[in-house]
Amino acid sequence: MSLVLDAIKPPLRILPEEPISVDEFWRLSAENSDLRMELWPNGEITVMSPTKRETGSRNLYIARMLGNWADADGRGEVFDSSTGFELPQGGVLNPDCAWVRFERLRAAERDGKELPLCPDFVIELQSGSDRLKTARAKMLAWMANGSELGWLIDPERKVVEVYRAGEAVEVFEDPTSVQGTGPVRGFELVMGRVWG
Repeated sequence: MSLVLDAIKPPLRILPEEPISVDEFWRLSAENSDLRMELWPNGEITVMSPTKRETGSRNLYIARMLGNWADADGRGEVFDSSTGFELPQGGVLNPDCAWVRFERLRAAERDGKELPLCPDFVIELQSGSDRLKTARAKMLAWMANGSELGWLIDPERKVVEVYRAGEAVEVFEDPTSVQGTGPVRGFELVMGRVWG
């Protein structure tokens, strides 16, 4: 496959001369398992840089809090940032943290293969190497593919943008906590540790 490089700053964006299939993307990922890649619905491949200490610590805290809630709630499973979700509209994106209802997971598995599935709830944590415009586009892609709720957390600005399918984005400046609604009603993320 011949690739054309479209940018050199992280994240690296690669535009194949011809779009690759999701199966080809999974093979490319397997052959380059040391890289964290995403396939956007438009065919663009993004290679993300590793997270730095502060972002990695924040992300683990968020995943741990969601995981603790999910264990107590018992209705779904939590996934970390290394999980690629095959989107119904095409592409494979990795959320920083996600939650999916158990019944949807069972329904999406056939003959041991996972079929296209978008998380019910996603969290994206803005890091220093992320572009806000790209992070917002990713949130819109999650919503367009079936997510019910998403939080875009920006520690630098101390802002949480809440995305709900079919609704306007809500913006919370320097909240002390964020309350889960819809699929994750009852989940609360205390923001002090995230803000640092």
